[in-house]
Amino acid sequence: MPHVVVKHWPGPTEEQKAELAARLVQAVRDVFGSSEASLSVALEEVAPAGWTETVWRPEIEPKLDVLYKKPGYTPS
Repeated sequence: MPHVVVKHWPGPTEEQKAELAARLVQAVRDVFGSSEASLSVALEEVAPAGWTETVWRPEIEPKLDVLYKKPGYTPS
């Protein structure tokens, strides 16, 4: 039952978000062999001013050891 959450800055259109969700679903199906019915995808907009407190500190920084794709930045 994979659930994928993508946190991002505001800007992408609804069409872009739908396309990303569809591509993520396909990728998870291809790699994990999951059925489409077992998957869910959430896209959450986070304001740039709140990124460090909302995403970096609680979700990225303490989990760097389990990230398969690490960010190429650190918050200023």
